[in-house]
Amino acid sequence: MSEPTRLDSTTRPPSFIDAFIPVIALVIMLSAGVFYFGDNSSYGPNQIALLLSMGIAIIIGFKNGYTWAEIEKAIVHGISLSLGAVLILLSVGSLIGTWLLSGTVPTMIYYGLQILDPAWFYAAACVICGIVAMSIGSSWTTAATIGVALIGIAQGLDLSLPITAGAIISGAYFGDKISPLSETTNLAPAVAGSELFAHIRYMLWTTIPSISTALFIFIILGFNEDVSSSTVAIDTLTNQLEQQFNIGLINLVPLLVLLGLAMKKVPAFPAVAVGAIMGAIWAVLFQSELIMRLAEQGSDIFTGHVKVVWTAFFDGVSIKTNNAELDKLLSGGGMSSMLNTIWLIMCALSFGAVLEHLGMLRKFVNAILAAAKSTGSLIASTVATCIGTNLITADQYMAIVMPGRMYKEEYERRGLHPVVLSRTLEDSGTITSPLIPWNTCGAYMYSVLLVNPLDYIFYSFFNLINPVLAIIYGYLGFKIKRLVTTQKAS
Repeated sequence: MSEPTRLDSTTRPPSFIDAFIPVIALVIMLSAGVFYFGDNSSYGPNQIALLLSMGIAIIIGFKNGYTWAEIEKAIVHGISLSLGAVLILLSVGSLIGTWLLSGTVPTMIYYGLQILDPAWFYAAACVICGIVAMSIGSSWTTAATIGVALIGIAQGLDLSLPITAGAIISGAYFGDKISPLSETTNLAPAVAGSELFAHIRYMLWTTIPSISTALFIFIILGFNEDVSSSTVAIDTLTNQLEQQFNIGLINLVPLLVLLGLAMKKVPAFPAVAVGAIMGAIWAVLFQSELIMRLAEQGSDIFTGHVKVVWTAFFDGVSIKTNNAELDKLLSGGGMSSMLNTIWLIMCALSFGAVLEHLGMLRKFVNAILAAAKSTGSLIASTVATCIGTNLITADQYMAIVMPGRMYKEEYERRGLHPVVLSRTLEDSGTITSPLIPWNTCGAYMYSVLLVNPLDYIFYSFFNLINPVLAIIYGYLGFKIKRLVTTQKAS
């Protein structure tokens, strides 16, 4: 995040109208993009909307005395924040490609079809992702591995993909949120000034009721599904998987290696990269027949294996059968599949960096603070600011750091314990990030699950309930911890 803007004699702070114009322009253009392009709005229209809105903000910045050199520096710094995510995205693309080729993902789908009851599938998907994410501290890794397999299983069972994606994201973000291994779970208390495990314990008061409610809804949705034809569909799909791949538990070794690295706190990029390389090795060892079917006509064994595996890293795999749905399920991945997501992330972070550098985001926060008189309204304002930051800056880390930095003194002044702020930051900044199509998390989930956030947003029950519950607690004064030095009432 860029440093707070320092005003001098040549610059002046933006008015509220100055700050409002680029944001409303973005909202109008994003809405128009969805209206005209539908699900394809994230493949170019949204990027153009973000860049045009950034241009409007820059013009206002010129009016207020800023120079292009300093604005450009802020943009470059904003883009630099995404480079870690870009490396992870590229490695995840390779991982999906090699895991499809190695039979790792097809094997997870194969056994999942036999184990998971369709009536309990949505709830089970949520629980499985929650356990994995809590163990490794990463919602992204969970979605790219277990999540991809669960989407495949849902396709095989002819279940709703938006509901499945909602269950995956609900579970993944619940587990990520309460895991001491998670980056955001460590970041929020660091910004707010609270202690990590006190922060986690305090979050349980909002996360447990939220995930319990979400699971109850997923159970109801599951039992309302028509699963009469699922047995035939499962048998057909498992037979087709056996025809294409050598299915066996040995194919799950790359998954176990990746989960082990994550639990050992190996950073995401090298861990996922190792997982992708393991997938390539496993493909050569156990899917040689498939590789030669995918190789160019007339290729010798060595050349065929090198070219197909190499292609899986950068362009994924494309398997052709007589079943179009199976082809879609077993094809994809590669670094190239992530390039549109990277494009979207860079445009979004550039827009957010300009607004922050020009003081426009702080203008909104100051206006909100002036109206937040009670503890409930302060917490509601924090939630709204975190969501707004996710919308505008498109990054969950900025949605934690920036509001945390801006509200910390106000929470202290009102005698509220730092865990109240750190919990609120996570209840809103972390949780809502995957629901926004142009946010780094929303774009990532779209790229790995292949379900538009605008489709799964209404089924990500945990992510929707948690911020609302945080606001309710604030107004009720329930579990709002105060500093021992103050005698103020809630």
